[in-house]
Amino acid sequence: MIRIGLLGCGNIGHLIAKYREGVEIVALYDILYEKALDLASSCNGKPYQDFDEFLNADMDLVVEAASVKAVMRYAEQVLASGKDLIVMSVGAFSDQEFYTLIRETAIEHHRKVRIPSGAVMGLDNAKIGQIGGIDRVLLRTTKNPKSLGLEVTERTEIFHGRAEDCIRAFPKNLNVSVALTLASGREVDVELFADPAVDRNIHEITMEGKFGDAYIRVRNVPSPDNPATSYLAALSILTLLKNLDEPIVVGT
Repeated sequence: MIRIGLLGCGNIGHLIAKYREGVEIVALYDILYEKALDLASSCNGKPYQDFDEFLNADMDLVVEAASVKAVMRYAEQVLASGKDLIVMSVGAFSDQEFYTLIRETAIEHHRKVRIPSGAVMGLDNAKIGQIGGIDRVLLRTTKNPKSLGLEVTERTEIFHGRAEDCIRAFPKNLNVSVALTLASGREVDVELFADPAVDRNIHEITMEGKFGDAYIRVRNVPSPDNPATSYLAALSILTLLKNLDEPIVVGT
C-alpha cells in the first residue's frame, strides 16, 4: 500500500481521506494546524505543525491539495527530500521560471511530479501536441459570477487571451488552462465567461491540427461535500492514486 502525506487539509483533502483506495494517509500538514488535526481524526494519519517534520514522515509521496502559493513554497523542498509529488494547483506552473526549477529539481533527485486531469477530460490526447500534432487549442470556460467574485446580470466575457495571463487574473479558477498548456506543449487561448444563468462550471475545449479536430464539453457537477469543488477534479486525483501501482497504464 502506498503511503502518502497530504499537503492541504481542505475540501479535496477530505475527499481523498473519505474515498481513498489503495493508499494510506500517514501524515497531514496545513498552514492552519486545526485543519490537519481535524482531518487526522478520520484517517488515522499524524498531523504536523512543522513542515520539515511532516516531510520526514515515512511516506512515498506528497499530495498537494492546498493552493498555488503552497506549490510555489513547498514543491522544491518536497522533491529534494526524496518524495514524489502530486500537484492539484497546477496554476503554479504558469510561471515558466518556476516550472523549469521544479522540472530540474525532479530530474536531479530522480523524482516524479504528477498532475491529475482535474476538472476536464482529454488531456491524454492533448499530449500529441508535443510532437506537432495540434495547431490550436481553445478553452472556453463559463462560470456563475458568484464563483468569480463578480456581479453581472447577463452572460459576459470577462477575459480573452493566453492561459498564462488568465491564471494570474483568476488564480483560483483556471487551473484547467495551465494543465492544457502543459499537456499540449503549446499556448492555449482562453475565453472566460460569467453567466448568472448557469449552475455548473462549463469547460469547452476545441483542438485543431493535422490529426483533424476535436471538441469536448464538460459540465461539472459540484462535489457533494462542497459546492466550491468540482466533483470531477476530486475523482481524477482519487483515480490517479488508485492506479499508481497498476502494471498496465491506459492512456497516452
